[in-house]
Amino acid sequence: MGTAPNSVIQVTSYPESSATDATLYRADNQIARNPERAEISFVDKIVGRRGSLRSILSQAEAVAGTNTTVLITGETGTGKEVIARAIHELSPRRNRNLVKVNCAAMPSGLLESELFGHERGAFTGAINSHVGRFALADRGTLFLDEIGDMPLELQPKLLRVLQEREFEAVGSTRTTRVDVRVVTATNQDLKQMVRDREFREDLYYRLNAFPIYLPPLRERKSDIPELVEYFVQQFATSMDKTIETIPEETMHALVCHCWPGNIRELQNYIARGVILSNGGIFEPGPLERCEPLEPESANLTLNEKVRREILATCQRANWVVGGPRGAASRLGLKRTTLVYKMKRFGIARPADQRQDWAVPVAVPYTIVGR
Repeated sequence: MGTAPNSVIQVTSYPESSATDATLYRADNQIARNPERAEISFVDKIVGRRGSLRSILSQAEAVAGTNTTVLITGETGTGKEVIARAIHELSPRRNRNLVKVNCAAMPSGLLESELFGHERGAFTGAINSHVGRFALADRGTLFLDEIGDMPLELQPKLLRVLQEREFEAVGSTRTTRVDVRVVTATNQDLKQMVRDREFREDLYYRLNAFPIYLPPLRERKSDIPELVEYFVQQFATSMDKTIETIPEETMHALVCHCWPGNIRELQNYIARGVILSNGGIFEPGPLERCEPLEPESANLTLNEKVRREILATCQRANWVVGGPRGAASRLGLKRTTLVYKMKRFGIARPADQRQDWAVPVAVPYTIVGR
C-alpha cells in the first residue's frame, strides 16, 4: 500500500489518549526502530507492569499471538490504547500497520468512508477515490476506539467484515478481501446498550471474543508511586528542571486520592506540580476535593446513569418540566418524551412542589426505545 512497515496510522488526533499512551510506554520509538526486539522489550517498558497491570499484560501476551478480536473496557484515561498497542507489538503482525480510528470523532457518513473507503463520485464532494482504514490495516491491526459510539446503521457492515473478511467501498460494487486483526475499546457498558437496543447483540458477541478489563487508578494504588516518579522525571526533563525529592506526605496524598480522571488526570496534575516546584523538591498545588465513588456506583448501568441525570436536571429546574427553562429544554428533549422517561424510571416530583408541575401525567405513551 506504500506504507512503511511497522508504522502507526492514526485517523484522528487524540491529544489526551496519545499523552496517556506515551506515558505508559516509555520506549515507543525504540521499539518502532527495532521491531525484532518488540517481543522481548515491550512489556518491560510499560510503567506499572510489576503491579496490578501484571495480570492484564499476561492476558495481552496470551492473545497477541492469535487473530482473536479483543474488546478492551475501562474508564476514560485508564490506558486502553496502551494495551491495544501492546497486543499489536507482541503479535506476528508487529511489522505491519497499526491503524487507529476514533469512532466518536466523526459522523456516521464520514466514518463509513474512513473505514471502508469510497469511489470517486460516490457522494457529493468525493472528487477522488479514497482508501479505507481496513485496506490500510491489511495483514496488520485495526484499533477501533470508542466502539460504543459507532452508529447502529454502520454496525452490520462492521459485523460482515469481521465474519467474512470482505467489504465493498462506498459507491463500489467490487468486493475487497482483507486480513485484519481488530482490537476495540470503550468506556461504555455495551451489554446494557444491547439491552437498550443501542448496540447490535450479534456484533457485541463478535467483539467480546476476548475481553480485557482495565481497572480504574483508584483500584490500582500500588501503581501510583511508580507513575508519579516517572511523570515527575519526564516533565522535569522536558522543562529543564532538576527534581530529586518527592516528600513522603506528598506521595501519601497522591496514593490516597481517588483520581476520577485516572492516569490522565494524574499526569496533568504532576505536570502542573513540576511547573510550581523549585529547589529540587516536588511541591505540587493542593489536590481538588474528591469524594470516592460509592461501591454501587462504580459500575452503573446505562439506565441508572440516565435516571440520575434526569433526576439531577429536574432538581436544578425546580421540577418545572416544560418551558424554555424547564428540565426538558435543559436535557434537549421534548416535554412528552421527558415525562415518559420519568415514569419509566420511577422519578416523581416531591409532594410540596406539585403546584409547579406543568405537564399532564395521565397520558398514554408508546415507548420506542431510549
